[in-house]
Amino acid sequence: MVMKSKKTGDFLLLANGLVLVILLNLIAVDYFFRIDLTEEKRYSIKPQTQQLLRDLSDDIYVEVYLEGELNAEFRRLRNAIREVLDEFRIYSGNRVKISFVDPTTAISQKARNEFIQDLASKGVQPTRVVEQKDGQTSEKLIFPGAVIAYGGMEVGVTVLKGNKARTPAEEINQSIEGLEYEFANAIYKLTNVDRKRIGFIHGHGELDSLFIASFNNALLDVYDVYKVNLKRKQALTDYDALIIAKPTQPFSEQDKYKLDQYIMSGGRALFLLDRLEASMDSASREDYFAFPYQLRLDDLLFKYGIRINADLVQDRNAGLYPVVTGQQGGKAQMQLMDWPFFPLINRYADHPVTRNLDAVMMKFASSMDTVKAVGITKTPLAFTSEFSRRVNAPVPASINEIRRNVKPESFSSGNIPVAYLLEGKFTSLYKNRFLPEGVSQENFKPDGEETKLVVVSDGDMARNDVNPRTGNPQQLGLDPFTNYTFANEEFLLNAVAYLADENGLIKTRSKEVKIRPFNKEKLRVEKTKWQLINLVLPVVCLILYGLVSAYLRKRKYSKA
Repeated sequence: MVMKSKKTGDFLLLANGLVLVILLNLIAVDYFFRIDLTEEKRYSIKPQTQQLLRDLSDDIYVEVYLEGELNAEFRRLRNAIREVLDEFRIYSGNRVKISFVDPTTAISQKARNEFIQDLASKGVQPTRVVEQKDGQTSEKLIFPGAVIAYGGMEVGVTVLKGNKARTPAEEINQSIEGLEYEFANAIYKLTNVDRKRIGFIHGHGELDSLFIASFNNALLDVYDVYKVNLKRKQALTDYDALIIAKPTQPFSEQDKYKLDQYIMSGGRALFLLDRLEASMDSASREDYFAFPYQLRLDDLLFKYGIRINADLVQDRNAGLYPVVTGQQGGKAQMQLMDWPFFPLINRYADHPVTRNLDAVMMKFASSMDTVKAVGITKTPLAFTSEFSRRVNAPVPASINEIRRNVKPESFSSGNIPVAYLLEGKFTSLYKNRFLPEGVSQENFKPDGEETKLVVVSDGDMARNDVNPRTGNPQQLGLDPFTNYTFANEEFLLNAVAYLADENGLIKTRSKEVKIRPFNKEKLRVEKTKWQLINLVLPVVCLILYGLVSAYLRKRKYSKA
C-alpha cells in the first residue's frame, strides 16, 4: 500500500493501535491473569485461597478498624491489609466488600466505649501504642483487627500476630506475612459446610472436659468434635484426625492396636503426652519426686520413629510462679520467680504449623529423640532455649527448688526438641508379631498409607486453667500471674489444621515478606552521589536531548 500522505499513515497507525487495545481487552475478559514481579511473590494469593474466594455464593463484608492517625509501621500494616483484601475482591469477582473505619471517631465517649466493648466481644482487642515525638510522649489506642460478616454471621480477625520477642518492625512484618491466612481462615469458618471430624480419645484418664474446654471450643469454630472411646466398636476411619490429650492411665494392647491400624489406614493423630507424673499440686511437697507414667505407648511411638525420654527439661527462660519469700505483719510475702519446669518455647522450625508463632508455655515437658524408622520424615517443630537442660527421672520437682541458687553454667544442653512432626508411610507395631488377644487377622494392615503425626512431650499444652472464683474455664495459654496469653491455642489449631487438611489454607502460612532496610552507613557515605544521580542527572539528560534534537533539526532544514 502506497501512502499518499503522512497524515493518512498516522491515522491508520492510530486505528490499528485502538483495534489492538480493544482486542487485548476482549481476550482479557475470558483469560484472567495477574503477574507478581516481586522476588518472594508477596502480592500473590495461594491457590487454596483463590479457590475459596471463587466458591463464595454470596457477598462477604470486611470492616477493618486499623484506620486514623497511625505511625509508620501500622500504616504499612494497614496498606498491606488493603492490598491483600483488594486481591481477595478481584479473585472473588467483587463479592468481597471492603471498608475501613476509625473506631475513635465516635461522637461521645460513651458511644466509643460501647463500640470498643462490642469489638472486644468479637475478638478484636485494642492495642496501646506509645510514641515519643519532639520530646513528647503520646499514647494512642488502635484496633489492629477486622470483623467479617457473611450470611448473617460475624467473626473477628486479629491481624497483629507474630513473635512478641522480635522488634516492632519484625512483628509487623510477621503480621503482614500472616494476613492472607488470617482473613482466608476467617472466611473459611463462615462459609465451610463440609466440616472435618475431629475425635478426642478418652478412657485413659485424659484431660477432663472442663480443662480442655478452651481448646475444644476453638476447634468447634472449624470442625465437628466428638469423644472417642477405643473400647467401643466404632470406626476410627470416620475421623479426619484424633487427639490424645494427656492420658494418665495405661493403654491396653487392644486400644493400641486400634490406634495403630487407624494410622496404617492413613489416619492422622496429635499426641500430647506427659512422660513423667508431675503437677503443681504435688510440687508443694518438699520430698516430691516425679516418676514416669506407665502409659504403654512407648513401643508404639518408638516403632513410628520417636521417643519421649523419661526426664524433664528445665529452662532459664521460664514462666513465673508465686513463692512465699517471707513474713511481714503476720502476712506472707509473695514474689513471682522463674519456675524452670515451665519452659517458654520461642524457637521453632520454619514450618506452616509454627511459622511466626509467639511463645508457648509448657509445663513439665520432656526431651525427645528420634529413632530409625524407614521412610519417615521427622521435623522438630519446637525447641527449648539455649539455656536449658535435662533432668533424668526420678526428678525432684519441689517448688522450694526455686529458692536455691542455680548455677547458670549447668543450663548448657540448649535447644532441646519438645515437639515433632512425623510424615510418611509407617510400619505397624504388630508386623511380624502376634496380634492382641481377641483381634481378627482378617483386616490387619502391616504397612501403612501416607499419613502424618504430631507428637508433643507435654500433655498440659492443651490444658486451660479454671477461674477459682467463677469456676469457668479460662483462655488456653493464659498465665493468671502475668495476665499474658501464650500461643498454645494457636500452635494446637495449626497442628490440627495441618493434620486434618494437608492441602488446605494452612499452607498459606508459609508466605514470606522480606524486610529490605537501607544500609545506613552506606547511605551516609554515598548520600550526595545518589542525590546527584536522582535529581541532577535526569535534568542534564533532558537538556542534552533538547540540544541534540535542536541541532539535528537545524542541520536537516538548513540544507533544504
